Amino acid sequence: MAPVTLRTDRTVLSIPTEADLDAITEAAQDPEVPRWTTLPSPYARADAEQFVGKVAEWWDAETDLVWGIRVDGRWVGALGLHRVQRGGSAEIGYWMALPARGKGYLTEAARAAIDFAFDPGGLDLKRLEWRAVVGNVPSARAAHALGFRYEGLVRQGLSGPRGRDDGWIAGLLSTDDRMPQPWPVVDD
Repeated sequence: MAPVTLRTDRTVLSIPTEADLDAITEAAQDPEVPRWTTLPSPYARADAEQFVGKVAEWWDAETDLVWGIRVDGRWVGALGLHRVQRGGSAEIGYWMALPARGKGYLTEAARAAIDFAFDPGGLDLKRLEWRAVVGNVPSARAAHALGFRYEGLVRQGLSGPRGRDDGWIAGLLSTDDRMPQPWPVVDD
């Protein structure tokens, strides 16, 4: 599949490029990024180069569709649909550079990606899944705001560079109304 560009009022989602390498590398230095994601720590420019190089391959294979989130032309975060099964399901994942957090860019961009995921002219998915390491409340708040339904705790269900972690899991169906529902792990 050729990379798809998505646009919202304030963001543009497009494939990460070599022009984003410095911004990605700088953002990944924030200790909160490797704490909650599978990004390596320390994170070097070579890691960003490898990531950008693989993204086009993933799009071509339709396994992982990854976008850079841009505001005013600047890379501020990444959002992906992982383990895509066209007509079936995928897992959403995201992370933002520290200066872009708390401004609503992530939820705005994620809504566009979710629309594309569920659109019969897009991926025609039936379910999106969200997972996060237990304790990643900012990610949970975003998923909650997007309408994901909390489904529970998966003990030692997530693996990454640190080993195995307990994880929270939530789901969103194409038929859901996307209105936030009560979650036990976020303050409503």
